[in-house]
Amino acid sequence: MTAPTTLDPRGAAARPILFSGARIIDPARGLDATGAVLVSDGRILAAGPEALNQGAPDGAEIVDARGKVVIPGLVDMRVFVGEPGHEHRETFASASRAAAAGGVTTIITMPDTDPVIDDPALVDFVLRRAREEAAVRVHPMAALTKGLAGEETVEIGLLAEAGAVAFTDGRKSVASSLVMRRALAYGRDFEALIVQHVEDPSLAGAGVATEGEFATRLGLPGIPREAETIMLERDMRLVALAKGRYHAAQISTSDSVEIIRAAKASGLDVTAGISIAHLSLNELDIGTYRSFLKFSPPLRAEDDRQAVIEGLADGTIDIVVSSHDPQDVETKRHPFAEAADGAVGLETLLPAALRLVHDGRVSWLRMIDALSTRPARRLGLEAGTLAAGAPADLVLIDPDEAWILDRHALKSRSKNTPFEDGRFSGRVLHTLVGGRTVFG
Repeated sequence: MTAPTTLDPRGAAARPILFSGARIIDPARGLDATGAVLVSDGRILAAGPEALNQGAPDGAEIVDARGKVVIPGLVDMRVFVGEPGHEHRETFASASRAAAAGGVTTIITMPDTDPVIDDPALVDFVLRRAREEAAVRVHPMAALTKGLAGEETVEIGLLAEAGAVAFTDGRKSVASSLVMRRALAYGRDFEALIVQHVEDPSLAGAGVATEGEFATRLGLPGIPREAETIMLERDMRLVALAKGRYHAAQISTSDSVEIIRAAKASGLDVTAGISIAHLSLNELDIGTYRSFLKFSPPLRAEDDRQAVIEGLADGTIDIVVSSHDPQDVETKRHPFAEAADGAVGLETLLPAALRLVHDGRVSWLRMIDALSTRPARRLGLEAGTLAAGAPADLVLIDPDEAWILDRHALKSRSKNTPFEDGRFSGRVLHTLVGGRTVFG
């Protein structure tokens, strides 16, 4: 199932552009080499060493990109936008500005809105609002169960036809094994991807931190790691039973990495994602009770963080997401245990990921594969590559520019970032969508 590509909302393509002398990283072709990228009529004409010193069309804008890196635009598979119903947190316009600034050219929106996106007319609403307001491409995931209630599956075929690229209950897990089995079997008939937030709600209870000594010392109710692994183990057995397509939205423990590794080895059609926060931070970071660091799943121990980094590096974990979940002061200015989960992440996804690249823990090719190529392939989107003929969705990066994050400068309507005052090396200089500059 290949989803249609939404057109650049601002119409016809801009003048041709040539990026010359850049390091070009395109995991879809296994390419990491110095060369040039030529863009015309909204598409990639050429990208690689063969395009260097070949000239440019008349009137082309020529960008000296020596010392810089060109990558395919990021495809962020987990973005919560407040529209409709919570526009004070985020709108399509503000989310897309944040995305463009972060090098994200395609955002996949979650259905946890008011009303919930569980009807074809609401999928159409999202696509229409995105065409009107967004500077980047927007594709919605639809709810997996009606009203996110976890009881009755939605009309997957009709919603897919309307433009939903996958199905999820967003922040909620589908707790019923019977409902999940039916969803996987029903989705299989439409080649639909079922996306699960992997956490057993009854085992998680009212916990807010990873169960253990550190949570006890802080006086915070804990969530056992098994809340994630039990749900994931169950889902793997249901995938084997129903033969469906499954994606774990974000895993966070060493045991989960092993579960996914074993499932793939047995031939199941499963993939896994992880948030950049869980790759970058650990449970010790919540020691100040800063509510900007409250997530679901909660931040884990350092051993788990190291394990998920290894899982990402070897490809067991397929995809890295921002898990962009804007919250305003009304939901975050509370004691840690009472504050809402989630934080903004679109603008820090790439720079935080580059920390692992600079440290040598994950290669450039694998990281861009996880941020762009694999999510595009998993969702059937025409994105995630710089191959000739592909849409000209790309990012120019200065990999060495050092900077400090000022959360008040973020383009998101909400400012709750876990990377407040964080130091980064690597910054987005230009972002193109369909050949048009949307940032820089």
